[in-house]
Amino acid sequence: MTSQYRVNYHLRAHKRDSFIEFIKGLLLTPFVLHSLPQPTDEEDDQLSGTIIDPACAKQANAARFREIFASIEALVEEHRHFEATGIPTHSRLAKIVPNIGSFFTPLPLAQAFTRIDSKNRISARKHVPPSFNDVRRILNMAQLMAIAPRLRLVTFDGDMTLYDDGQNFEADSDLTRLLVSLLQRGIAVAIVTAAGYGTDAPKYEARLSGLLHGFAEAQLDAKAVGRFYVLGGECNFLFGCTSQYRLTSLHNEEPNVSELHMWTDLQAMQLLDVAEHELRDCIERMAIDARVIRKPRAVGMVPQTQLTREQLDECALSAQVAVLRFQGTPRAQPGDAPIPFCAFNGGSDCWVDIGNKLIGVRIIQELVASPEDATLHVGDQFLSTGNDISTRSACCTCWIINPLETRDMLTDLVSLLPSE
Repeated sequence: MTSQYRVNYHLRAHKRDSFIEFIKGLLLTPFVLHSLPQPTDEEDDQLSGTIIDPACAKQANAARFREIFASIEALVEEHRHFEATGIPTHSRLAKIVPNIGSFFTPLPLAQAFTRIDSKNRISARKHVPPSFNDVRRILNMAQLMAIAPRLRLVTFDGDMTLYDDGQNFEADSDLTRLLVSLLQRGIAVAIVTAAGYGTDAPKYEARLSGLLHGFAEAQLDAKAVGRFYVLGGECNFLFGCTSQYRLTSLHNEEPNVSELHMWTDLQAMQLLDVAEHELRDCIERMAIDARVIRKPRAVGMVPQTQLTREQLDECALSAQVAVLRFQGTPRAQPGDAPIPFCAFNGGSDCWVDIGNKLIGVRIIQELVASPEDATLHVGDQFLSTGNDISTRSACCTCWIINPLETRDMLTDLVSLLPSE
């Protein structure tokens, strides 16, 4: 490995998931060694010394991949054991992937691979090795299979998870039927979104009008809609749903989650001042045509023209570093606890919010009494510049990339749920 490669790897670390990269590396060896191209003519057959049967090759590849996933499954279970005894860093998986997090359930990865392979024919490929997205989908399936029998709560990101970026939940969305099915089965559903409109319920209703209309068409009873929540501004503005399918603020019923009471309005304002200064510096430094929007619990940079992912990542990481430095300097009052915040690439803009989705998910978990191993968060931003990654410390997760994948994931989940 050259020094230049190491430099490039670390510079791209914010675009990588270490666990997925580890699994990809394991799958690459059998693919390279055994996924041989099919000979194209008789002369090639004679040179190779054997004629490859595609069906046999596929079965052999699938068996090798399953064996690898079974081994990873064992590593995950060992890590869970060490974590339960309070020494997670002693597991073999933690030594291989030092930043590995918590696993709140076992992961039946071998079974999940078989199920995904039957759809996507990964083991039949000869030229394209198992990819990041292949591994991500297998991990999602394993998580669904593990959590389905005990599921109590599903939380969702909004943009690019339930609807396209900056758009509203459409009335004809296939997701409506699937979300209604979860509510009817007694499973709580919450949308935990960065969109922050204060306690202005009508603005959230406008974004979710199609879903609320779907609730009315399905004639959900008061008990079912009472299991639906919206949490805006990451964790700052909580709403429930009435029997008239309208959102109502639950500000006074907010659980006493300790993280929400670790700062004053003055401290929040100081943090946002630092973030705003850094975002303005990014705008000047990279000559970006953008406006800065300041809200009571957030500050954002909204470009007037489309930016590259790298530019938005630069803004998010710059703001993140600036705020972390601020919270460790004398400008923060002695004894102040660091204020939880989230600096993230929103896909078309960049925001710094007070609080994060880790707190948001914990609020809903406390409301509905759902433990970590019975809670699933679904989102599209699980890299270090995303705002879903913090939820991995609070519950099980599924990483999707667009609303169509959310639909397919929920279809699989509903099929796995115990019979009513």
